[in-house]
Amino acid sequence: MFVVPPPPGDIEPAIAHVARGLPLWAGLPFAGMLLSIALFPLLLPQFWHHHYQKVSVAWALVFFAPFYLQYGTLAVFRLLEVLLVDYVPFLMLLWGLYTVSGGILLRAQLVATPTLNAVFLLGGLVIASLMGTTGASMLLIRPMLRANAWRRHKAHVFVFFIFLVSNIGGLLTPLGDPPLFLGFIHGVPFFWTLRLFPEYLFVSALVLGAFVAIDSVLIRRELDARPTHDRPHTRTSFRIEGWHNFLLLFGILGAVLLSGFWKTPAFQWFGIHLEYRNLVRDLLIVIIGLVSIAATPRKVRDDNGFTWGAIQEVAVLFFGIFVTIIPVLMILRAGNEGAMGFLVTGITHPWQYFWMSGALSSFLDNAPTYLTFMALALGQLGIPSEQVTAVLSGAVTGPQAAQFASYLSAVSLGSVMMGANTYIGNAPNFMVLSIAKEHGVRMPSFFGYMLWSGVVLLPAFALVTLVFF
Repeated sequence: MFVVPPPPGDIEPAIAHVARGLPLWAGLPFAGMLLSIALFPLLLPQFWHHHYQKVSVAWALVFFAPFYLQYGTLAVFRLLEVLLVDYVPFLMLLWGLYTVSGGILLRAQLVATPTLNAVFLLGGLVIASLMGTTGASMLLIRPMLRANAWRRHKAHVFVFFIFLVSNIGGLLTPLGDPPLFLGFIHGVPFFWTLRLFPEYLFVSALVLGAFVAIDSVLIRRELDARPTHDRPHTRTSFRIEGWHNFLLLFGILGAVLLSGFWKTPAFQWFGIHLEYRNLVRDLLIVIIGLVSIAATPRKVRDDNGFTWGAIQEVAVLFFGIFVTIIPVLMILRAGNEGAMGFLVTGITHPWQYFWMSGALSSFLDNAPTYLTFMALALGQLGIPSEQVTAVLSGAVTGPQAAQFASYLSAVSLGSVMMGANTYIGNAPNFMVLSIAKEHGVRMPSFFGYMLWSGVVLLPAFALVTLVFF
């Protein structure tokens, strides 16, 4: 039986030494993983559909096999630390929100108008920070599809849905978007992200205003082109089933809040620092998800089009991402002494953090990108990761503390908002794309979607830079 000996007591200095010696090409498996996600669905869709699990595991092995042969116990420590501290809690939260929201059915007979669509998007913006961009997207996407079913040209509705509900709406709490939840796990206070409300309101108003203008023109043209007898007739039937799942969503919120405010002892396993409160949080989320499955009639989920395929795909792909990003995070945490020292010294202003984290979040998935730039800011300022909570809560003050807060604000904004720039920027983007295509919507191609985001989002982000940075 293969047994790995426990790591030495001085594990952190040993890991820091390894990080300083890692070359840039150690991040090639990470780049390969992300390029696979971007290109295989376009170039080899059938192969990707049947073998994406194998591709994800293969890239993880391409990185970890030589990493283990070179560093042995230290490699195993880093792998277990990333999986137990980052990946598993991240996946548990996504699974919980996906499962519970999938038990809420909005059984509505509505006909889309620019006002109705805007109300849906505005509602998604509000609830995304409470039930997560995944939960809000899964709750609202099918009613919007049914309401817009009469239209021939409707892809833009779901493009803006991804912009607003699946990304920007999750900016205000750690429940809202995976990057902020990972930040919460790594010490960012739960309510700290509320400081981003001005930027959230500014961008939301710009993008929602652009949608109303575009949708009004397109609907008017489509109605004018239809014979009178072929025009949709307004109906207002609306009913919600699975109400109890709203209570379960608040239960997930309570579990996350509990882990933030409840102080419990910690313990070491294989040198990894774990806290009982986080284990309790993850266990509660799993229990709440199981209660939702047991308490929700099967017909409600079936009528909602609920399947496990989307969350399974996210789990598999994010496994490959979290494993292959290990050397990238280690290099960045090495600061000036690492192979990316040129990057550390080159990014010195919040607006640079905003655009760099945003640009990478557009293509590298925003959750690991957030961690990467948070590590970069810590390394640049020489702040130990153990002091994140103290620095952001005001217990530690000074120029470096204020600078880190401004850097992390920029990283949060860039990672969350610019995850909307491409289909691969955030996990819910995949889910919305897949469900819309299942319902016959001719969604833009990968690059067609980028054209939309380039025209609508990039000018908004440029204005954010001018106004706030």
